[in-house]
Amino acid sequence: MLIDREKDLEDGAGSAENAKAGTAGFLIEVENRRAIKVFGKSTLIGLAITFFAGFCFSLFSPAFNLATNDQWHTLKEGVPHLSVYTAFFYFSVSCFVLAIILNITFLYYPVLNLPRSSLKAYLRDWNGRGWALLAGLLCGFGNGLQFMGGEAAGYAAADAVQALPLVSTFWGILLFGEYRKSSRRTYVLLGSMLFMFIVAVAVLMASSGHRK
Repeated sequence: MLIDREKDLEDGAGSAENAKAGTAGFLIEVENRRAIKVFGKSTLIGLAITFFAGFCFSLFSPAFNLATNDQWHTLKEGVPHLSVYTAFFYFSVSCFVLAIILNITFLYYPVLNLPRSSLKAYLRDWNGRGWALLAGLLCGFGNGLQFMGGEAAGYAAADAVQALPLVSTFWGILLFGEYRKSSRRTYVLLGSMLFMFIVAVAVLMASSGHRK
């Protein structure tokens, strides 16, 4: 039985529901269901994707700030810079076009040797699609409000209010129970991380104040 159990874990045949939450077996079974593994040869790929995504996301607000304020004075004198609404329109259209290209590409040429799909199968599968559309609308609406707030109070303050890492960590801990029954050391590290996030948000908000 033990040998069969270990084989199921290695092959990814088990499901997270078969193991007790918080145990090592539960974490291994969740890991086997991921497309990009934490264990094994895909670790470097996952880290590279994570760092690249973080680098791109760090340029998000600064690039929008430059587009609306022209702080590098790249425009000719007398040429008006983009308004918040115009920049947000171009941003939304570019994201929409890029999402279509990437989604269709990964349907027919998936990464990590995953099974191929098709556009027809994608359009047929509406399981959870409503929630995805709602999430996209809320995210777009939130981005628009963030940009308007950045124009009024400064983009540093707008980014501080967003506080994505802090909010997502709270969701993971309180709502999804990702760290249930973990060790005391894990809880200490989580508490320290949340404290650092809160301090960082406070410092970022303070940096947006008026300066002489």
